[in-house]
Amino acid sequence: MTRAALDALLEVQGLDTIADQLRHRRDHLPERGELADRNAKLSELEARAGDIQSERDAIAASEKRLEDDIALVTEKAKGADQKLYSGTVNVPRELTALQDEIASLQRRQRQLEDQELELMEQAEPLDASLAEFQTARSALDADAVMLSASIAESESAIDDELAGVVAKRAAAVDGIPPELLLEYERLRGALGGIGVARLSGNRCEGCHLALSAVDVDRLRHEPDDALVHCTECGRLLVRV
Repeated sequence: MTRAALDALLEVQGLDTIADQLRHRRDHLPERGELADRNAKLSELEARAGDIQSERDAIAASEKRLEDDIALVTEKAKGADQKLYSGTVNVPRELTALQDEIASLQRRQRQLEDQELELMEQAEPLDASLAEFQTARSALDADAVMLSASIAESESAIDDELAGVVAKRAAAVDGIPPELLLEYERLRGALGGIGVARLSGNRCEGCHLALSAVDVDRLRHEPDDALVHCTECGRLLVRV
């Protein structure tokens, strides 16, 4: 294995490390956490608003029933009043019965109107809460839009930088023997993204552990084109 191939492999490792860092940065943009927080708050807000809206809808349904009942009672009272003063009823007992019916209907109307007023009073704080929720929802939506735009902008910048690194890597692997590249990829996948490192003095720059003097001496006496591995972590080593 030529020294040039090993040096090229170190260059590939450096580019792969940069690419990994860029991908990690892309996946862990701080705005992503902020956006997740806004979405969580929005979900919580919508759940609370949904409960209040259900309560408000129930009151609205009761109000509608009362309005219908009031309209019906009002119509009956109006009919009885018209009959009372139409002159078609002359019998005192019947006139008294009409007057009693009108009075009863008017009492019923007042009762229904009082109930309607109570419902309206119950609805007021619910309507106020729903309005507050809508204001808060609009603010969260605006934040989410802003954060999404910031994420997209950052992703685009990172993607451009990553594309440049990938292009450099493609050029760097040219000339590296396939079997060496395969071994590097295997080690890189098994050892946290670092498949090859320099042997600097007695220390592996991949695992940052010191090798024994006996191992260092043995490795340094291997032929220049020999593939050597760190005795501590198993990574490929490039001797300085």
